Amino acid sequence: MDRLEAMSMLLLAVEKGSLSAAGRALGVPLPTLSRKISDLETLLGAKMLVRSTRKLALTDAGTAYVAAARRILEQVEDAERIAAGEFVTPKGELVLAAPVLFGRLHVLPIVNAFLAYFPEIDIRLLLSDRNVHLVDDRVDMTVRIGALPDSTMVATKIGAMRTVVCASPALLARHGKPKTPQDLAKLPCVSFEIMAPASTWRFRAPGSPGSLDVLIRPRLSVTTAEAAVDAAVEGVGATRLLRYQAAGAIAQGTLEEILVKFEPEPIPINLIHASRGLMPLKMRSFLDFAAPRLRASL
Repeated sequence: MDRLEAMSMLLLAVEKGSLSAAGRALGVPLPTLSRKISDLETLLGAKMLVRSTRKLALTDAGTAYVAAARRILEQVEDAERIAAGEFVTPKGELVLAAPVLFGRLHVLPIVNAFLAYFPEIDIRLLLSDRNVHLVDDRVDMTVRIGALPDSTMVATKIGAMRTVVCASPALLARHGKPKTPQDLAKLPCVSFEIMAPASTWRFRAPGSPGSLDVLIRPRLSVTTAEAAVDAAVEGVGATRLLRYQAAGAIAQGTLEEILVKFEPEPIPINLIHASRGLMPLKMRSFLDFAAPRLRASL
């Protein structure tokens, strides 16, 4: 049996949560994938998985084996990259991820310039507002906006982003410009649900280390920043976004920032990648190229 192939199948089944999902991802019939994992269990003399109709669970032996198999496969991948020259010459495919609007405004121009400098590197840029999982989604590097949890990931800070409340001049002319966050109770609002799942917006209290939570009235709740900006420009309500998401409308004068002195602390922005002993030159080249340019653009 091909032990490395069986290891890879086992890891993918665990990451996907089921044998059928792993089979679909690999384009392998379910009976074939199941048999190869069973053969691996027979070879090891231990059960790796507890199978059920809904999901997979690892046995104690399986948990230890999967952790070791992941390290082994990473070492094999590094060996293959060395053999292919990725540690000698910047080359190969680089998979990057970023939030949709941030990626289009800030990352894509840098990627375009990078490709002109490095003709042997190809880039796959995944734009999504969900936080990708670097290992599970096979992503080399991603932009992460927000505080980072403790993890084994390596982070390079590229800047910080303000969280702003803005409204159309027409709306403010009708209702008056709020002087304190509590005044938002008098204004209709547009809630961007990724930013604020509840009907509460958090502000900083000037001169105090604490924060201030204010209940707002969302006349409209949307799931994209673009929709929130469009609705706010039309005067549906005030909205709360990251500054880059509303920057175009603010520059055009169709939205106006309000309650600036009550803004919470800016949110950090990082480029993150998985921790590994030796970074391929394609990743090192992009990090060295992109980080200073992103800092300048932010």
